[in-house]
Amino acid sequence: MRRRTPPPPAPLPQRDGIDPVRVRLPAEGPWESVREYLVERLSGAGPGVVDGMFAAGLFVGADGRAVAPDAGFRPGTYVWFHRELPYEVPVPFPIEIVHRDEHIVVADKPHFLATTPRGSHVVQTALARLRRELGLPTLGAAHRLDRLTAGLVLFTVRPEERGAYQGLFRDRRVRKEYEAVAPYDPALALPRTVRSRILKERGVLAAREVPGEPNAVSEIDLIEHRRADGLGRYRLLPHTGQTHQLRVHMTALGVPILGDPLYPEVAAPETPGAFRDPLQLLARGLEFTDPVTGVEHRLRSSRVLESWAAQP
Repeated sequence: MRRRTPPPPAPLPQRDGIDPVRVRLPAEGPWESVREYLVERLSGAGPGVVDGMFAAGLFVGADGRAVAPDAGFRPGTYVWFHRELPYEVPVPFPIEIVHRDEHIVVADKPHFLATTPRGSHVVQTALARLRRELGLPTLGAAHRLDRLTAGLVLFTVRPEERGAYQGLFRDRRVRKEYEAVAPYDPALALPRTVRSRILKERGVLAAREVPGEPNAVSEIDLIEHRRADGLGRYRLLPHTGQTHQLRVHMTALGVPILGDPLYPEVAAPETPGAFRDPLQLLARGLEFTDPVTGVEHRLRSSRVLESWAAQP
């Protein structure tokens, strides 16, 4: 089997912790110049934007030099540029570092901060912020937490080791413990293991349970409850990693997690910059054997869920 030649290193530095965009010219096509191809490829940018970027020298080749608009189309070559990103409201909560060594960084992510650039959240993400704050441009995420979920996230320092750490999560060799605050139901027998099939359709905000072979397994237990406000604090141990798995399973048990904008019903979109009523879900612990060093890691978040900290 023929190996694909890896792309050359980016000739542009990161900007605000974000890598430049890399475009590989197709193997064949009707284009005679790089400009013709990029005008078609980036048509969503709006009329005149690509030509303006060429005029400003913002498209560069592997040698770091600006690409001329009349440069001939050469299949398989690369072009880099930085996207102009819209303003994002800063997430006004710090990221705490739980563990750091030469191989990994384990961060305690706040609510409302996405893990990695995606959609409308790019600069205001844990990855971009940590690259800037720690001075680690090669930092990469080994897994991901939902933007609304707080807690522990594992990042890798060396790109060549990222696959080993991602494999921990893919092969379920990480013990993940979550904590949630939800209504207390004295009739709900706990602990229990919930098994179901969860379907998350592209373009649909909420996932749902459907008939079929289970693909999602969660252990759920009650840690303690308060009679004064009818709330319980729960320990959640996911054995699989389906999208919104814990949120779906808690809702199915009749005790949806507090502050959840999707379950049991989809709420109106949040106001940008509001940062109110966070989802009361926390990735409390990570336990794993380091695949590079062999060290046994048992890491804990020091965060306290807001609704539980408040005395009724």
